Amino acid sequence: MKKRSVLNLIKYHVENNNYAFKTEAIEIAKEFDEAGDFQLAEYIMALVSDTNAFVPQSSVEDSCFLQKVSYSEKPLPLPLVISDDIKGIINAIGHNVGVNKFLLQGPPGTGKTESAKHIARILERDLYSVDFSAVIDSKLGQTGKNITALFREINGFPNPDKIVVLFDELDALALDRTNGHDVREMGRATSAFLRELENMSSQLILIATTNLFENFDKAMIRRFDSVIDFSRYSREDLLEIAEIILNSYLDQFKFAGRDTRLFNKIMKQMEDIPYPADLANIIKTSIAFSNPDQEHDYLQRLYKAVVNSEIPNVEQLRAEGYTLREIGILTGVPKSTLSRELRG
Repeated sequence: MKKRSVLNLIKYHVENNNYAFKTEAIEIAKEFDEAGDFQLAEYIMALVSDTNAFVPQSSVEDSCFLQKVSYSEKPLPLPLVISDDIKGIINAIGHNVGVNKFLLQGPPGTGKTESAKHIARILERDLYSVDFSAVIDSKLGQTGKNITALFREINGFPNPDKIVVLFDELDALALDRTNGHDVREMGRATSAFLRELENMSSQLILIATTNLFENFDKAMIRRFDSVIDFSRYSREDLLEIAEIILNSYLDQFKFAGRDTRLFNKIMKQMEDIPYPADLANIIKTSIAFSNPDQEHDYLQRLYKAVVNSEIPNVEQLRAEGYTLREIGILTGVPKSTLSRELRG
């Protein structure tokens, strides 16, 4: 171990700088690990993780495991049934009766993470997301120690009633411990997480998201006060959401012309309408790639993306229910020319 490291430890201890002290200790442990002294390295990491000797009240800014998340300014169109559940979460938190752990589950792109951002914004709380790359460690037993250290940090925040902690895509820590395909180390990590959830401060708000709810440890599910299902989108819901997304982007791209009726006709040609995140990507890309000198060029691009083919001939478009005016927009052919072509 270098003399500089010893001096730094003493300096940070005297200054009561816990974050710098812990960081230096971890670096020392890494040096011993690289030198082959694995037992001493693990012993140092255990001391850093498990002792309170140099742990003053936590500071979010100094956290090794948390990253601040900005509020979302994007619209959050949700089906009424899910929107009502989100309002229920906000009401439950406002009643201050210890209902503070929520699990948002459903397929990717259904609005789980964005909902967590909006909940924090409405509650006027800062939102911090757990950095799983810092929590999950390949060394035996270290992930469990990191989980303990993480919860010690969040339970020690000076203003826990001003914070929401987001465990986005919790799947890595929450898989069924009885699953034979699950590695033993992550089973121990899951157990550590369950234990810490039980002892979490009632003033903190914890929101977790998952795409793999069917594989979740049943004991984990019971630790949450409420589970919200984000897969409850009907086809009508998705069509309405697509129009809301379109209008939000048209407000940004002033050159693009509005034609809601034609837009809806195009979207209805999709057999399986994707969830909001993929919808937003299709619509945004169609507008962003369009010619700014042609106000309806994005609708032509949207048609190609939705149908996954080039725009067909006039007769086929007519058979699909498009009017002459709409066919003119999609093909770029004047209406008078189209009329003559159809008559001929």
